[in-house]
Amino acid sequence: MPRDKTQSHERIIEAAKKEFMEYGFADASLRRIGAEAGIQVGGLYKHFSSKEEMFSSLVEPAIDGLMKCFHGTKEYYFEDIGKAEAESIWKDQTETVRFMEYIYDHFDEFKLIVCRSQGTKYENFTHDIAKLQEKVTLRYMNELKKSGFTVNDVDEKEFHLLVTASVEAILQTVIHDFTRDEAMHYAHTLEKFYLPGWKSLFVL
Repeated sequence: MPRDKTQSHERIIEAAKKEFMEYGFADASLRRIGAEAGIQVGGLYKHFSSKEEMFSSLVEPAIDGLMKCFHGTKEYYFEDIGKAEAESIWKDQTETVRFMEYIYDHFDEFKLIVCRSQGTKYENFTHDIAKLQEKVTLRYMNELKKSGFTVNDVDEKEFHLLVTASVEAILQTVIHDFTRDEAMHYAHTLEKFYLPGWKSLFVL
C-alpha cells in the first residue's frame, strides 16, 4: 500500500522499530506497539495488514538498497570481462568493504534482519544472500571460461558452504555489535583473508 505520511503512521513505525529491536519479531506485541504509539491495536490495522507487513516496512528499503549495491557491483565486474587481463580480474576486489559500508549506513535495519527476524520471510536472509552470491559468482567464472581464461571447476556443494561462510563472516559484525570503525577494519581483513583463497580455488 502507499506509504502513509501521517503523524500516526510515523509514531507506529518508531514504536514498531523499538518493539522489534527489543523483543524480536516473534515475541513482539501489537498491544505494546499500539500503547507506545498512542493508538489502539485495531487502529494499527488501518496502517498495516499484519505484524509482518509492519516489520517489512522497516527492513525492505535497506534490502532493496543492498540489492542495488550488489547488482551494481555485478555489472562492474561483468561489463569488461572480455577485455580483462588474467591477473586484473583479481584486482580491485573490494565488494566486502562496499557491502560493509552499506550495512553500517543502515545498521538498525540489518540488526532487525539478521538478529530479530525469526518468524518472518527474512529469517533465512543469510542463506538467500549466499545463494545469490553463489549464482552470480559461478556465472562470472563461466563467462571467464568463455572469454578464454583458464578456470578451475569447483564442487558446487563445497562452493555453497564457502560462500555461505563468507556472507556469515560479514554479518557477524552486526551480531556482535561492532562499531563502524571496527567493522570497516574487519572488512579489509576479510578481503585479505578470502581473496587468496578464492584465487587458489578458481585459478589453475
